[in-house]
Amino acid sequence: MDQAEKLRKMVREQAQPRRVARVITVTSGKGGVGKSSISVNLAIALSRLGNRVVILDADFGLANVEVMLGIRPQYNLADLMFRGKGLSDIITEGPENIGFISGGSGIQELANLTRDQIVFLIQKLVELDERADIIIVDTGAGISDSVLEFVAASSEVLLVATPEPTSITDAYALLKTLNRKTDVSLAETVIKVIANRVDSHEDGKELYDKLSLVVGKFLNLKLEFMGSVPQDTSVTKAVMKQKPAVMLYPNTSFAASLTSFAHSLSEHTNEEAPSKMGIAQLFTNLLRSRIRK
Repeated sequence: MDQAEKLRKMVREQAQPRRVARVITVTSGKGGVGKSSISVNLAIALSRLGNRVVILDADFGLANVEVMLGIRPQYNLADLMFRGKGLSDIITEGPENIGFISGGSGIQELANLTRDQIVFLIQKLVELDERADIIIVDTGAGISDSVLEFVAASSEVLLVATPEPTSITDAYALLKTLNRKTDVSLAETVIKVIANRVDSHEDGKELYDKLSLVVGKFLNLKLEFMGSVPQDTSVTKAVMKQKPAVMLYPNTSFAASLTSFAHSLSEHTNEEAPSKMGIAQLFTNLLRSRIRK
């Protein structure tokens, strides 16, 4: 058995722990549509239902999650890989029992990992799978390589869009680019659309219908409608105060929508929910080309 085959065997073993977390990737076609706000507040809403939730801030180079929480992490994913820190060191404690991990400079560093480093990373992420029930991956916005790689590697995706024509166009551009990737299969990927900052539920459904129509006509993808989030000034106020809106303003329409999403996600039966592949398997998918070398 050569070195590459040994690596593949080790990754297969490590990427299939007895217990895996549910990974939900939150993304958008463009910036400024409220993606990170959805991620943070959804994490808290899910935690309130008794789930152990960790956010992975994969918006590399930025720090939206930590800014919204008003907490600066001491260490990040790069410290785990290159500076001798353990998983416990890089998980920062957030409000209401959620944790979050800063990605550091991210995928650029991951692209240069050696085979031994890849195995080490997968082993550590298996440990994270066993610590969390749900891991929310907050990607960057747009169609950069790092965003596409995370979305393509995921089995459950929340796509955030607003009624602005540019947001809908860019959401479609993201899906079209994903559809053209020849090295991934999206047959098992569930993509749920969240219509954010809408004036009414009907407006949100209209946004979804527009996007779903062109996707169904031109792309080999299936979309589902997660629901609408109404325009709510409390969200902007919460961001300015660096506190999650569902905590500061629990009686708003925004908080009600995120709580509803959390219940909907938690109420899936085993048959209805996407296959839980865990964060270790997601990173195995991300680094598959490196593993095969």
